[in-house]
Amino acid sequence: MRPEILNPLFAEVTALKGVGPALAKPLDRLGLARVIDVAFHLPTGHVDRIPRDELDMADAGRIIAITLTPQSYRTSSGRGPTRVQATDALGNYVSLTYFGGNSGWVKKLLPIGEAKRVSGRLETYGQELQMVHPELGEPGEAFALREAIYPLSEGLTSRRLAALAAQAIARAPDLPEWIEPGLKAKREWPDWLDALQRIHADPTDTKARERLGYDEVFANQLAMTLVRASTRARKGRALVGDRRLRDALDLPYTPTGAQSRTIAEIEGDLAQSAPMLRLLQGDVGSGKTLVAAMALLIAVEAGAQGAMLAPTEILARQHYETLRKLLAGLPLNIAVLTGRDKGRAREATLMGLASGEIDILVGTHAIFQEAVGYRDLALVVVDEQHRFGVAERMMLQAKGKVPPHLLAMTATPIPRTLTLAQYGEMDVSRLDEMPPGREPIETRVMSEDRLDEIVNALGRHLADGGQAYWVCPLVEESEKSDLAAAEMRAETLRARFGDRVGLVHGRMKPAEKDAVMAAFSAAQTGVLVATTVIEVGVDVPNATLIVIEHADRFGLAQLHQLRGRVGRGGGLSRCFLLRGTSLSETSRARLALMRETNDGFRIAEEDLRLRGAGEMLGTRQSGEAAFRLVAPEALNDLIQCAQDDARLLIDRDGGLDAPRGQAARTVLYLFDRDAGVALLRSG
Repeated sequence: MRPEILNPLFAEVTALKGVGPALAKPLDRLGLARVIDVAFHLPTGHVDRIPRDELDMADAGRIIAITLTPQSYRTSSGRGPTRVQATDALGNYVSLTYFGGNSGWVKKLLPIGEAKRVSGRLETYGQELQMVHPELGEPGEAFALREAIYPLSEGLTSRRLAALAAQAIARAPDLPEWIEPGLKAKREWPDWLDALQRIHADPTDTKARERLGYDEVFANQLAMTLVRASTRARKGRALVGDRRLRDALDLPYTPTGAQSRTIAEIEGDLAQSAPMLRLLQGDVGSGKTLVAAMALLIAVEAGAQGAMLAPTEILARQHYETLRKLLAGLPLNIAVLTGRDKGRAREATLMGLASGEIDILVGTHAIFQEAVGYRDLALVVVDEQHRFGVAERMMLQAKGKVPPHLLAMTATPIPRTLTLAQYGEMDVSRLDEMPPGREPIETRVMSEDRLDEIVNALGRHLADGGQAYWVCPLVEESEKSDLAAAEMRAETLRARFGDRVGLVHGRMKPAEKDAVMAAFSAAQTGVLVATTVIEVGVDVPNATLIVIEHADRFGLAQLHQLRGRVGRGGGLSRCFLLRGTSLSETSRARLALMRETNDGFRIAEEDLRLRGAGEMLGTRQSGEAAFRLVAPEALNDLIQCAQDDARLLIDRDGGLDAPRGQAARTVLYLFDRDAGVALLRSG
């Protein structure tokens, strides 16, 4: 249970004075549902005000605080600006300008002849001085000389958020210290509560920000350490294969050095009684499926069963077909199970699993439902691991008689820093070598003004017997807008190419989606128009062209994943990245790198640099909670430091039952990493 001392922080945000249903809505849009969320909603910058008694042209461009008296109004027709002519104590004029057309509201705020305390950026407008939408206070009221600026949503101001943060911090207890004393002294970090108070008062306080970022990273790394220790402490089952299946496998190619090395690492893990917990990273086309197949064969050779989990039905059925072809001729039984399997077919699969007749099962989450029982599940392979969090990784291990071995795979190259952050409890293997003969994908960046040229090139590509993907832009974080863009593009392409154009999106029923994909796989359609909210990962070697609209709106990692839909067969594949007419420097750098390299790991590191860890660790991509407090540029240093401190706590300082460990329990709850405590208790 959460320590009682933290309960005031974990109350709903409506416990704060002045927060009713109306204010709770904009707070909720920012993800601020609890008091602690408000306390941890850190300012991103600050405003420095200069107090002045009189207006001065030399202050143009600066934010000043001054007492002014309104003298007259100038209003415009329609929604034009309302200008309030005001004077300082010496009679110097300034125009207070408000846009929006509501002159009555402005006149009520600034009555003629009534002095007001005003703060805003002083600007020049022709020969006049002006302030646009200045903040107002009462005469004699002192504006803060340094005021924090917060991330906002409509209906909130930085001043309002600062007041709520002050309330939240007032509810925070003074907690016992969880950082190793020598480390805290060396880094010159303040106490936790002091750091929280300081950062809201002064966003430039680097020591306070670093301390809070460290606390969050430490909680994450400690949870990972506990998960790893819990897994290693459990009695698993050693899997030692006799090679009868692997030696009988007739591969048409020689595995790469990276594949051979990784297979050997996995074979060594499986031979241990402690359950394997390994992450396999490999770029698209690097050969992860072969590695997974070898691991599954070892399990079957040892007399056990293996299961392979994919995040979507499309990918699950693709993996099933790939394994069936790869392992054809071997004396084993492979089956597939997804949520759409019903009736007798489902019952037959369940009976085969329970009896042990099925050796390898491929499917979606359906394969871990309570009704699905295995005779002897000893290995679980999870594809696209970034879709699953720590809790799900542990849930998968509850299906065997003893905890099964776990091999997690991802085709999303992850920077080393984020690997530690997301998968710190796992051993990591990298397939950093591509099979021979695989050509780099030729990537071109083109302006959207040249759309007609792209469509003509697509026509020539189809006339030569090729197939293509056309990915529609991410208009905003809304499936509806993605769908509208995809439907419109499919309609324009059908006007040119007729029924050779297929459309697939996340709102289609599984059977409809499968039918469209099957038609594309069988070359019955030539162009597959798709949104970005689904996996378009069907392996179609004949699809050697991909067009990505508004590529400048995507992160590098997503562009690289989309590009990986082609280049799966022999010969040259092409990727056209359509960009907008005006580009930011960051977008320009992203697209230049995509044109320059096909190396997913290099792209991932650059993506981290350009976007920051918080965005890359967001829920959409990782399945994990994002880091809220740690600055991206500090993440690498703090993760390594926190990992060492967590190990020190467990190995030297007596773990969670010792005095520092009791404090560390608190920090796990503070940052919602208390699953680590539960694991320790259950272990």
